[in-house]
Amino acid sequence: MAQLSEAVVREVVKEILAQMGNGSASASAVPAVSNGDSVADMTMREVGVAKPGTASDEVVIALAPAFGDKLKKRTITGIPHTAVLRELMAGIEEEGMKARIIRVWHTSDVAFVGKRGAELSGSGISIAIQSRGTTVIHQRDLFPLQNIELFPQAPVLDLATYRNIGRNAARYAKGDSPAPVAQISDQMARPKYQAIAAVYHIRETEFVDGSKKPMDLEVRFN
Repeated sequence: MAQLSEAVVREVVKEILAQMGNGSASASAVPAVSNGDSVADMTMREVGVAKPGTASDEVVIALAPAFGDKLKKRTITGIPHTAVLRELMAGIEEEGMKARIIRVWHTSDVAFVGKRGAELSGSGISIAIQSRGTTVIHQRDLFPLQNIELFPQAPVLDLATYRNIGRNAARYAKGDSPAPVAQISDQMARPKYQAIAAVYHIRETEFVDGSKKPMDLEVRFN
């Protein structure tokens, strides 16, 4: 099947939003696409193929192919990827654990990104995140579509929630059984953001490289 051009996708999203009653919808509501230029306040560099970790205090944060250096470098609601990653790491470190950042290239599916991250994590626990903000806490011995905690509604996730996700992942890595991270339930989030979420997923999937192994990342906050 022929791929839709970005221009066509933008027009489709505008039309869908207009039909939902948002007559002011514009192309700016659709994630802009960059050529992979570095983020102004964060740089990422691949430092080698990701190997299975051996440290029991390690929690892997597994990034989908486009997170942090492609697309608009923000979640679906405009939260900078830099801020999201900082909060995930802070939550992990608050619990006395260490964050290791990798990028998974062979899939854009958050469940499979999480599963691969958990397999490579020294503790067997990982956090996976897509560019739009969808997140999961995964465990090595679970099937891909199983998980410890899933955060499927990216539009309702804020920085405090991401910090709590990092904190809970670290607690699981220590063998604790914390209460699940509280989530807001917004019945309007799906219809309001569904079209834009689809665009995010289509665009992120275009960066998938099935021949490339997961890579360890060096992340520097400027």
